Amino acid sequence: MSAHTDNAITIAAPMDLVWDMTNDIESWPKLFSEYSAAEILHRTDTTVRFRLSMHPDENGVVWSWVSDRTADPETRTVRSQRVELGPFKYMFLFWEYLQTDEGVLLRWVQDFELRPEMQVDDAGMADRVNANSAVQLKLIKEAIEAEARG
Repeated sequence: MSAHTDNAITIAAPMDLVWDMTNDIESWPKLFSEYSAAEILHRTDTTVRFRLSMHPDENGVVWSWVSDRTADPETRTVRSQRVELGPFKYMFLFWEYLQTDEGVLLRWVQDFELRPEMQVDDAGMADRVNANSAVQLKLIKEAIEAEARG
């Protein structure tokens, strides 16, 4: 079993602004409501290894993981994968930025499989990812469009 999610939103802002703000990992705690911290562990020309930490859950647990993220400014795509997998067997992410007449279409695709001992299955986690992606994309859209307006 595995899961695939595909979520997108159009942001009425210049491509460079959308690209720059969404690839500034250090600022993600301001851009995403779910992250309390983003720490850069290593950086090369195109790839960043970083640790994300979430706000404490209802039990006070702070979830954290390490990912590698490789951005390609020429194709306006980003490929990422979790290095510390936690509940996942694997987690791959693909971000795509497409210029449209209405603005920049920011698309997130995630492919993953949970470990069998998890209390939720892949379909249940996909539902959670889709619900949260809608929330986070809306917040990102609002923040970038506000920045674009000055």
